[in-house]
Amino acid sequence: MRVWTYGKYIPQLADAVNLQDLLDKLSDFLLQSGFAGGPMSHPYWGEFGDDDSQSMDALKEAILQALMDSGQLTPDMLQVLRGESTGDPQRDAEIKQQLAELLDQIVQRLIEEGYLNVQDAPQMPQGHQSMFGPGGQAHSAAKQVEFNLTDKAVDFLGYRALRHLLGSIGKSSFGSHDTSHLATGVEAEAASKEYEFGDTMNLDVPGTLKRAIRRLGGWAAGRSEPPNRSTAEPPFIDLDYPDLMVHQSEYRSSAATVLMLDCSHSMILYGEDRFTPAKKVALALTHLIRTQFPGDSLRVVLFHDSAEEIPLGKLAHAQVGPYHTNTAQGLKLARRLLMAQKKDMRQIIMITDGKPSALTLPDGRVYVNSMGLDPRILKETYREVSACRKNGIMINTFMLARERSLVEFVKRVCEISRGKAYFTSTMTLGQYILMDFMRRKTRRVG
Repeated sequence: MRVWTYGKYIPQLADAVNLQDLLDKLSDFLLQSGFAGGPMSHPYWGEFGDDDSQSMDALKEAILQALMDSGQLTPDMLQVLRGESTGDPQRDAEIKQQLAELLDQIVQRLIEEGYLNVQDAPQMPQGHQSMFGPGGQAHSAAKQVEFNLTDKAVDFLGYRALRHLLGSIGKSSFGSHDTSHLATGVEAEAASKEYEFGDTMNLDVPGTLKRAIRRLGGWAAGRSEPPNRSTAEPPFIDLDYPDLMVHQSEYRSSAATVLMLDCSHSMILYGEDRFTPAKKVALALTHLIRTQFPGDSLRVVLFHDSAEEIPLGKLAHAQVGPYHTNTAQGLKLARRLLMAQKKDMRQIIMITDGKPSALTLPDGRVYVNSMGLDPRILKETYREVSACRKNGIMINTFMLARERSLVEFVKRVCEISRGKAYFTSTMTLGQYILMDFMRRKTRRVG
């Protein structure tokens, strides 16, 4: 007989940390944008500062701050972190060691459970360089190790962002896109109808039998009276195609959406990060569509000096830059992507904070003018808006700025496309977009 020997379980400090709650608190750090093209690169004053937001050292600092904010550290730990002493140097050293081990264990759990992966292992220390200390090799090695979010982590952040958005607008559940049209389906939500070729065979059995009996002029097999159940054979009903009745359900429309994100440098300059909230909204929409509207599609287009589509899996790591706003090129690419989708509804959700300031010329060169609203750029932008309307594409604009000239520009876009404009902020952007998205799914747009 096999005998098992159990030892005493000594819980680790990291075991008490809820990783999902921790990831939720780290969402701003994990999705922060920064400048593309180098560490804090800017077109006018070059590079400034070191962008080590993806380093393991920065991750541990963010985790430590999240633990402090959530009250999960002991008073002694907080005292040591404030630079104070407990009165016992040995105890201070033990607490510092516990904190270091706690952060290492949490990071290891995040890696083991598939939320993070690590790249670029640290280099071996040089013989002439100190291993420890402020400028030691251990500190620089922690900065050399970079982490990346996995698909599991990105999907979870989208789920949490969606929950927050639904809670902020008073919604606890969400469903499919309802329209006023009826179709055959699995769920019976209306009166039955005669079967037609192509309908889903969701048979209304009582209605079918009733029609067959009525056609035969009485009881099955033409009997005028009910048979004697003790002696009679089971009745047989001769069914024919005209007898078939199928349940109807509400017609569920399908929608193709392109989310256009302005990633010009103004989206992160002037003391406010406007790009990270936009990424959160995109992740929330991705999770909503994937789980509740599987027939829908969502594509993401970044527009700046030019425009390009990025995979949804790369959205979390997207950064702002290059520098200007080529709205016309973004609309052209979004229109091409939508016209390839055979959906009932096609729409563009455009998030921007500035005026069009760039234009792609026929020869491929980019014409730029950041001083005011250039008539040449406006003309091409309005032309693309008109093309979207001719192809039945709705454009809803979410403007993160309120300059008078921008208001007039957005109003003109709405007049041409018959869309809507929302002048919002980073705090309410997600609520506005989600409410508009869900509202449009309650009717068919043709």
